[in-house]
Amino acid sequence: MDPTVRRYLDDLVDAAGDVLDDDLVGAYAAGSVGMGAYQPGRSDVDVALVVAEPLDARRQRDLVARLRHEALPCPARGLELVAYTRAVAGSGTPEPGFEVELNTGARMPFRATWDPAERPAADGRFWYGLDRDILHEHGYALLGPPAADVFAALAPADLRRLLVEALRWWLALPTPADDAPAPGAEDAVLGACRSLVKARDGVWLSKVAAGRRLADTGYESDLIGRCVAARAGGVPPSGAEARAFQRRVLAEIAAGS
Repeated sequence: MDPTVRRYLDDLVDAAGDVLDDDLVGAYAAGSVGMGAYQPGRSDVDVALVVAEPLDARRQRDLVARLRHEALPCPARGLELVAYTRAVAGSGTPEPGFEVELNTGARMPFRATWDPAERPAADGRFWYGLDRDILHEHGYALLGPPAADVFAALAPADLRRLLVEALRWWLALPTPADDAPAPGAEDAVLGACRSLVKARDGVWLSKVAAGRRLADTGYESDLIGRCVAARAGGVPPSGAEARAFQRRVLAEIAAGS
């Protein structure tokens, strides 16, 4: 793990423990850090906290106050943190089910969400079930039991439904329609690769690893190769190319429902 990120995560766990005390069951690095694919300057730091009991409003706000970037500077683009009860983490539910959500960082808009009902549907409600499924497979325990013992996997039907919802959400985002390179289009393609590998092979991989697995089979190898190169500073594909690729992946995953 990147040593700067490791120190930050240690400080984050200490700060969370000061607020939650014995109610803090565990803390887990997720996303690119959990998958060993963290890219300095590009990746976020994703963290899931697990608590014994639901959080009251005071502890929700105290947690956000201690962990927001202004109080604990995040060395990455930003921190995406979600807290769940142990019951929700182990339930396998596809619903958001979180206690509090915090997005904060030098290059990330601040947001604190206190209740899943406050999460706008337009922002996507599929993230949480998918993230917990990834945590079940790849969560890195910073504190507490192994992630596989705390987070339950989604049922296959729920997994496929959330993958479809995620792809439809990405397709609804504004995308340049011309053939000019579109910064960010590489992440749209590689994110779709990750969903397709999970649907086909039943494993979560990082975006780049998923893209390479598909490219090695001959699946859209030219496009995927350009997207992997774009992650290292190369020219991204056009928005039209990314959208067409996402539609093909969506059709395959939806057809398997």
